[in-house]
Amino acid sequence: MSDKRNIRIRYSGILEKIRNFMLSDKSREFLIFLFFAFVSFCFWLLQVLNDDYETELSIPVKMKNVPESVVMTSELPTELRFGVKDRGTVLANYKLGHTFLPITIDFSEFIGRGTHIQIPTQSLANRITSQLNQSTKISVIEPDTLEIIYMQGKGKKVPVQLQGAVKTERQYYISNITYSPDSLTVYAPNSILDTLQVAYTQPLDMENISDTLRQKLDIMPIKGARFIPSHSDITLMVDVYAEKTLEVPVHGFGFPQDKVLRTFPSKVQVSFQVGLSHFKEVVPEDFIVEVDYKDLKDMDSEKCKPVLRVISPYVNHVRIHPQEIDYIIEQQGFQHD
Repeated sequence: MSDKRNIRIRYSGILEKIRNFMLSDKSREFLIFLFFAFVSFCFWLLQVLNDDYETELSIPVKMKNVPESVVMTSELPTELRFGVKDRGTVLANYKLGHTFLPITIDFSEFIGRGTHIQIPTQSLANRITSQLNQSTKISVIEPDTLEIIYMQGKGKKVPVQLQGAVKTERQYYISNITYSPDSLTVYAPNSILDTLQVAYTQPLDMENISDTLRQKLDIMPIKGARFIPSHSDITLMVDVYAEKTLEVPVHGFGFPQDKVLRTFPSKVQVSFQVGLSHFKEVVPEDFIVEVDYKDLKDMDSEKCKPVLRVISPYVNHVRIHPQEIDYIIEQQGFQHD
């Protein structure tokens, strides 16, 4: 309690000193000094900003009306840089609060002029000037030329395929992958189209997922090729494994017409893991358990090993129990006409 009381006393003493200082003659003199210093700074700043300066600005560039069959082999710059000269107040406004609208180049205006188009950036100066103050002068524009190099490509459809490594938590698995769209149109020269069979997505690497995952992935670019569209919405459906056991009859395979296989037991247990979404769909008819006559005719043992020939596509980690069963081969009699 004494510590808290001492703190309050010290705090009150500090407040009292501050109050006395603010009401003293020295305090008034100090505040007057600060006021005139601030006014002097404002006059100095206005004087400085009224002088002429030079600086560099940038403006975005984009292109429109590009036909789908056109494949760009050169990269159009994303912006133009240009030097300007004007009063400091105007340049400060450009730097701090002004947003320039993009310069849009209409591809359709250059159709028929060849596949290598050069646009002097000086010809775009009017579009830049229209967004500047009348007092602002442009000194230089970089780059000085925009190059558009392209080719007319043929198109074909290719399927989308996920690229990467996606791992689930234990007892979970990816039951299905869907793509929207599941195929894209690619435009490219014949030399590329002939070898291009699949459109791969950008790599997706994730671990320990336990729920359905949806991702919008861009398509991996290929130089000289253009994908329409350039992305796909990927859905990875995640399911949880469950254990299930069914009784499946054992059949003989490759036996002569006069011989019949009898096994003891006549059915075996087939155990497996299956996703909950397909748990009720998997039935004994989805499996075929067989004993091959060729494996028995040279055997001396009274036991045989049944083999699983057909497996449902929804299951894994399949086991048969028992792994060996007793059997006999019965001779059948036939009456001839």
